[in-house]
This record gives sequence, C-alpha cells and structure tokens, in this order.
Amino acid sequence: MNPVVVAVAITGSVPRKKDNPAVPISPSEQIESTQQAFEAGATLAHIHVRNDDETPSSDPERFALVQEGIRKHCPWMIVQFSTGGRGRDPSARGSSLYLRPDMASLSTGSVNFPTIVYENSAALVETLATGMKEGGIRPEIEIFDLSHLHGARRLIEAGLIDPRPHVQFVMGVKNAMPADEHVLDILLGELRRLIPKATWTAAGIGRHQAEVMGWALARGADAVRTGLEDNIRVDKTRLAASNAELVTIAGEAVARHGRRVATAVEARSVLGIAR
Repeated sequence: MNPVVVAVAITGSVPRKKDNPAVPISPSEQIESTQQAFEAGATLAHIHVRNDDETPSSDPERFALVQEGIRKHCPWMIVQFSTGGRGRDPSARGSSLYLRPDMASLSTGSVNFPTIVYENSAALVETLATGMKEGGIRPEIEIFDLSHLHGARRLIEAGLIDPRPHVQFVMGVKNAMPADEHVLDILLGELRRLIPKATWTAAGIGRHQAEVMGWALARGADAVRTGLEDNIRVDKTRLAASNAELVTIAGEAVARHGRRVATAVEARSVLGIAR
C-alpha cells in the first residue's frame, strides 16, 4: 500500500497554554514545535497563527514567519495554511494566500460548532478557492457535513479546483459530524461516487483522535492527522508533552496497520504537490 502522510495541526484557534503549556503560540514556538514534529515523522504542517494574547489571528506577517522557519528547518515539508478558524474576520481568512503555501484548508459549507455557527457562505468559498487556484495552492477540502462533499463537487464542475483534491473528514466536533465508524463509511461511499480521484484523510477531535485514525488507516487512507489543535491529551490521565509525541503515536498506529510513514518527498507525490 502507499505510504501514509502524517499531518500535524500544531496550534489551531482554540487550545490555550492554560489547557496545555505545550501549545505553541508565537511564531518561534510554532517553528520549533513543527521541527520537532517533522523529526518525529510529520510531513505536513497545518498552520494557524495567534496574537500575543493567544487569540486567533489572520496576520500575514505571522504566517510568513512560520512558513519561512518551516521551510528553513524542515526540508520539503508541506506547509498548509488555515483559511478557517474561529475568531477570524471572514474577509481576512484568505489574506495570507499571496504567500503561496503548498496547501490551504478550504471548508465548503457552514456548520454548527459548540458555541457558534462556523459560516462559510458560497461567495466566500468561491473567493477562497479562486485565490488558491490563482496562487497554485492545493486545497484540502474540510468536510464537516455530507453536503460539503457536494459543495466540493460543484467547485470541480466550476473549474475552481481540480478533480483530485485532498479531502479531510472532520469528526467529533460537538453539534457537527459525530465520530461514528458507520458515518465514515457513508462519507467514503459518497466521496468515491462524487470525487473518485480524491485523496483523503479523517481527523478525530479530542478523545476521538486515535479511534478515527484507526478507522481511516483500516480503510486505506492516504493520510492521518494529529496534533495539539485537535487533541491536547495522550489519555485521560496525561496531557501530551508536545506535537512530536502525538506524531510518534500516529506513526506507531500506521505501523500497526502494516503501513509506513511517508517521507516528505513521498508526501508531496501522494498529494500531488510539486517539489
């Protein structure tokens, strides 16, 4: 089977240092944490940036600093910017795409989150997709609901994304899509019907991280996702020491399923990203 890309979501927009002191906030902390995760086997870094007070930020200068550091210290690692996230002005969510990261996340519809509606209007989705296409940035389609797959298909039909996007099913967010193995099978069936050339992964949020990873690996996923954005704990009794520790655990899961972790160059090949 193909090697497995290990993606690490290092920071996100929600966890704070009070929740886990290992969450990297400043650009220098993010670069250091990503380098450690890279050395542990991660080959894709999903990037959010934060203000000094730990609130979510869309500051292009911060994105630029993190990208520069990763490219310097983590050769060939895939840099993926978030265009989502809670607490960000929608009009600014694509403001860093001019920096031309290798990838960027793209949510194709709105969904309920625990305390807010995560809004992704059709106009915003089209604007972000257009910016990615113009910049040669490969999208990772974030699926929070079955209808979002149909949204992705419409973008393909409109020529805004190519027929082989990378798709991520996000499972276990309260009020959104549950972490349910049967649901994953339904989603995969619809993915293969609508977007048969897509590569895919699934992300389990919080306590669901390990089980969703196992379901994905058992079904031949092209990638797995881990990191402190999604889960700050190793188990009920202990916080994760670092993103690198979570990457190591993901690598062990890959091996248990008879597969191996992709190198950075292999990861680019799997996801169709130029070197």
